[in-house]
Amino acid sequence: MKMVKKLLIIEDDISIAELQRDYLEIDGFEVDIALTGEDGLHKALHDQVDLILLDLMLPEVDGFQICKAIRIEKNIPIIMVSAKKEDIDKIRGLGLGADDYIVKPFSPSELVARVKAHISRYERLVSREPQKDTIFFRGLRMDKESRRVYVNNCEVIFTTKEFDILLFLAMHPDHVFSKEQLFERIWGIDSFGDISTVTVHIRKIREKIEDDSSHPQYIETIWGAGYRFKG
Repeated sequence: MKMVKKLLIIEDDISIAELQRDYLEIDGFEVDIALTGEDGLHKALHDQVDLILLDLMLPEVDGFQICKAIRIEKNIPIIMVSAKKEDIDKIRGLGLGADDYIVKPFSPSELVARVKAHISRYERLVSREPQKDTIFFRGLRMDKESRRVYVNNCEVIFTTKEFDILLFLAMHPDHVFSKEQLFERIWGIDSFGDISTVTVHIRKIREKIEDDSSHPQYIETIWGAGYRFKG
């Protein structure tokens, strides 16, 4: 039996939220609505949700803050929704970990199509994750239990932080993480230090796993946003 997918709409305009819900429910989704950023963030972190439609311009806690907080805890698809068309908002949203960006007004069919596409993509990524403690990507192998890395079956020695960064990125393929996010996840949210150390570690990782570190096949630099592991 196919499980019904649950969506969360975080939108302060109730008429827009209800319209989105109606079209998505017609297509078979279960939909919950949060009309404030605080309520939306609470539901996103504590409820079982398969995808989030996140309005950008929310009072008190905006979509950027919510997206950043969700990404620290969860890897579910996030589609940002906004009436703003400026590229800087798109780049900033994707840099914080959003999977897509849709501009109001949009057609209901476009909304449903994007939701389906991202849920399908997420399920493919999850289904191919190894059930054991080993991760494989195009000649790169990471053993989580022994904390060893192999490139084309040759072991490469990693420091603790290098391994942690590589493993974290590889476990979240195709997601962009900023230097700030990586620093928080690897060094800890209460840690003190220079965020530029992330850049240094990424450079060292590339030197160890890439054939040509200036044209990386594993870890991409997304200029102005952060880093992404190519899935």
